[in-house]
Amino acid sequence: MSAHPSGASAEILEAADLRFGQVGIGNVRVRSTDPAALRAALEVRVHEAPALFERAPVVVDLSFLSPQPEDAVVRALLDAVRDAGMLPVGLAYGDEATDELARRLELPLIAKFRAQYERAERTASNDEVASQTEATAKPAPSAPIEPVTALQHHQQVRTGQQVYAQGCDLVVVGTVANGAEVLADGNIHVYGALRGRAFAGALGDKTARIFCGEFRAEIVSIAGHYRVFEELPREYAGKAVQIRLEQERLQILPL
Repeated sequence: MSAHPSGASAEILEAADLRFGQVGIGNVRVRSTDPAALRAALEVRVHEAPALFERAPVVVDLSFLSPQPEDAVVRALLDAVRDAGMLPVGLAYGDEATDELARRLELPLIAKFRAQYERAERTASNDEVASQTEATAKPAPSAPIEPVTALQHHQQVRTGQQVYAQGCDLVVVGTVANGAEVLADGNIHVYGALRGRAFAGALGDKTARIFCGEFRAEIVSIAGHYRVFEELPREYAGKAVQIRLEQERLQILPL
């Protein structure tokens, strides 16, 4: 009997190694079915921050288009993303129609964005149930609040390394080197120097913030709003700062 359920020999299995890791992927929210308009809009982003967007892997989100476009239109939109300099790697999770579309186009549905839709569906369902029972239901005891958790990284984040805190804050007890990336669905706390890239609120949380003990970042982003630093503001360079989103603009404040 083979030692492997699939019947594959050890020699065959040694030809490749398959693992799941932490990957930072951008999200292109398509709001127009015009490929030329999409390409032009994305080219502006790539020109503004080529270090961030050129050949960047992105998920294409079609949820803002209703009804869902025909397959040929979606293919043209994907080509527009590629022509702008980005690399579409899948579709954002949506409904059954999105799932069927992804299968026809032989593209994956990226699980990172699945949680966004499922949370929205649960919220809508809970609101509906609450509205139906509000008049007759007796007050129920409050559910215990779950403690806020954080992923703690107790080492330097080295050049080329990426650390992603899914569903929580990220605490880096050390420095983030040039060319390194830290991402979190919540806040990012860097006790040392932040020299690389920091992406807080990765799933769209606009209340997320970035805190660091020494500000020397290349790129910072909160909920998709980014700022590239070719030259750091003198008043904040090397200082302890926090970065937050106010009226759709990133603000840097001293700590």
